[in-house]
Amino acid sequence: MADLSKLTIGSKGTSSALVVEQRLAPAVGSGIAPVFASPMLIALMEAAAVDCVEAHLPEGHQTLGVHLDVTHASPTPLGFTVTATATLKAVEGRKLTFDVVASDGIDQIGSGSHTRVVVDTARFMARLTAKSLQQT
Repeated sequence: MADLSKLTIGSKGTSSALVVEQRLAPAVGSGIAPVFASPMLIALMEAAAVDCVEAHLPEGHQTLGVHLDVTHASPTPLGFTVTATATLKAVEGRKLTFDVVASDGIDQIGSGSHTRVVVDTARFMARLTAKSLQQT
């Protein structure tokens, strides 16, 4: 088992993105309204969680997102900057749970929870390679 003692409950990570055409709902296939797309919100929340913990993991380890429960409650138009913040809420073995929120400078546009698991990178990549070889 990896030593996760450097992970501190309450630690925060952030990630920001400018709302450009490529991040709008029509560009990513998540609707026709010209607003910041929900898939982009989720990606930003995951990036904030990664920012929160990756530098504190043992060498040769990384995290993988395995669950999100997110509400996207307010639209954000082109030109705004969205910032997501992830706060480490729990460490249970390899499972890390985060509270996530996002704001566009006017409103809190989203919130929820996110779960990631810590994996040994070499072992994970070996499993991925083995799966790739099974493709017909």
